[in-house]
Amino acid sequence: MATVFLNDTFLPAEQAKVSVYDRGFLFGDGVYEVIPVYGRQPFRLKAHLSRLQSSLDGIHLTNPFDDERWTQLITQLIEQNDSDNQAVYLQVTRGVAPREHVFPEGVKPTVFMMSNPLNSVPESYKEQGIKAITVDDIRWQRCDIKAITLLPNTMLRQQAHEKGAGEAILIRDGVMTEGSASNSYAVFDGVIYTAAKDNTVLPGITRDFVLELAAKANIPYKEESVTADRLTQADEIWISSSTRELLAVTTLDDKPVGHGIPGPLWQKLDALYQRDKLEANQ
Repeated sequence: MATVFLNDTFLPAEQAKVSVYDRGFLFGDGVYEVIPVYGRQPFRLKAHLSRLQSSLDGIHLTNPFDDERWTQLITQLIEQNDSDNQAVYLQVTRGVAPREHVFPEGVKPTVFMMSNPLNSVPESYKEQGIKAITVDDIRWQRCDIKAITLLPNTMLRQQAHEKGAGEAILIRDGVMTEGSASNSYAVFDGVIYTAAKDNTVLPGITRDFVLELAAKANIPYKEESVTADRLTQADEIWISSSTRELLAVTTLDDKPVGHGIPGPLWQKLDALYQRDKLEANQ
């Protein structure tokens, strides 16, 4: 039986209850993080907690814990669940209050954490890559906030699913932003391109790790926009996320990317990722 954390208490998941008046339920008024855990060690916890703080600041919600307390609670949650490799999900909402659009005062935030086994991606994804489609980025203008209001993302991911694709690459104002649940990259002539950090993309922890690995391997990269038209000419396209790590996109809109197989730069970066991820917990 999985153990979760809810409002200062560890308890069996089946016993966890949240009020129907919680603003997370009524408004999607909250933020979240997903932290991969390898060998019972959280991956880049400091960076995840820093991004959590930025998201909370973005919605004007006081952080219920300091980093030391978060670390203690996350460590306890990992210890109380079975898998060595886990995906810790934590969520902070503004709390329980009468339904009113204006932020309530003096309300205690609701804090929820759960852990699920972190399963490796199918080997076929590594060998063959995945399919993706391009879609219009219909999300709001503060995608840098990791908000729990993910209906647009789920709608876009569903579009991809219905077309037999594993991800939707989002296009806004004629340029690639990111995936529906990932950051995205394009490779041209040995140079990696990914969108710069601004309000249109989530500042991915995995994205930062990928770029650090590239820098260490002397692989050039640029944080700048790629147009939708240019994307069709990419030598390689990738996505990255906390739970899927780094994956090659080998088919885009039913057309092969490059040679239609995971490219050499992806193979090099993925090998570095697998080698270094267990030691990248700072």
